[in-house]
Amino acid sequence: MKRILVPTDFSDNAYGALFYATRLFQNYECQFYILNAFEVHTPVLTGRIDTNKGDLLYRKLSAESKDGLTQTFHSIIRDTDDLNHTFETISVSKDLTETINKTIKKKHIDLVVMGTKGASGAAALFMGSNTVKVVQKIYNCPVLVVPDEYDFQKPTEIAFPTDFKRFYIAEELKPLIDIASLFGSSIRIFHIHEEEKLDDIQQHNYNSLKNHLTNFTNSIHWISKEGQKARLINDFIDELDIDLLVMVNYRHSLMENITHEPVIKKIGFHPSVPFLVIPDAS
Repeated sequence: MKRILVPTDFSDNAYGALFYATRLFQNYECQFYILNAFEVHTPVLTGRIDTNKGDLLYRKLSAESKDGLTQTFHSIIRDTDDLNHTFETISVSKDLTETINKTIKKKHIDLVVMGTKGASGAAALFMGSNTVKVVQKIYNCPVLVVPDEYDFQKPTEIAFPTDFKRFYIAEELKPLIDIASLFGSSIRIFHIHEEEKLDDIQQHNYNSLKNHLTNFTNSIHWISKEGQKARLINDFIDELDIDLLVMVNYRHSLMENITHEPVIKKIGFHPSVPFLVIPDAS
């Protein structure tokens, strides 16, 4: 059984991410945990009146959280009555990323799924601030980011950008291979090259990666580094009708660079397909 955590702020985008995940694993028995984390921001409490105000605000936000989760629960049950999935809701008054990390450990979560932006998300960003923080601070679980208003389609074409400067181990590639196995996907290795040929280390890493993917249709696509990497990836997604983008997030990687908020605003990284971020396992 796969155990999947889906944080929600009750926006349409958050529900869309939940629905996408249920369809992605439509042939798999899954336990979904739907999480709403809310924070009570009150001034420093100095007296009984302030304490009462804080208690009232907590009760209000807690009730809203539980009501929202109940509505989400009934909606997803209705929309997935043909699937072998079970759902549990979690309402917590704590920081979102802290709660996600604790829940991953407590519930042995295999995958976190989030929408690109929340109820008040700015259209100019490909990921809202909460999603960015989760991608930056979750080190022990893959995170799947689903674009706003994305209609589910089977990920039969998967893009995997890499510079071949790093050796990938089987544990890191498992989330990619698991999804590719579900749909018989083709994996398109995407290399933005600065030199005309790979050096010895890159060649070794390339051969190793090909060995890991030997059971799948795969191909390597060499793209000359002419322009911003984010734009090159977006163009590649469009040209090859890619259904899923997958990256490993390690130090000094492209993934690390684009999840830094000022960089996101600057380069405008707007993948039009779901985006799986795999944490560094080394």
